[in-house]
Amino acid sequence: MVSPAGGAMVLGWDMAAALAMARALGVDPRIAAECLPEIEAVMVRKINEQMAGDR
Repeated sequence: MVSPAGGAMVLGWDMAAALAMARALGVDPRIAAECLPEIEAVMVRKINEQMAGDR
């Protein structure tokens, strides 16, 4: 998380941690590596929209 002049915002996920969690859940790492960037982009955008609305 970064705190620019306008407030805090999420920039992205820790992909190593996300892949480790996928591995622990039994998800094929190749599938996780393929899908996680798209999921991350949507989640980051939605979290930032929600945080902006809470200000």
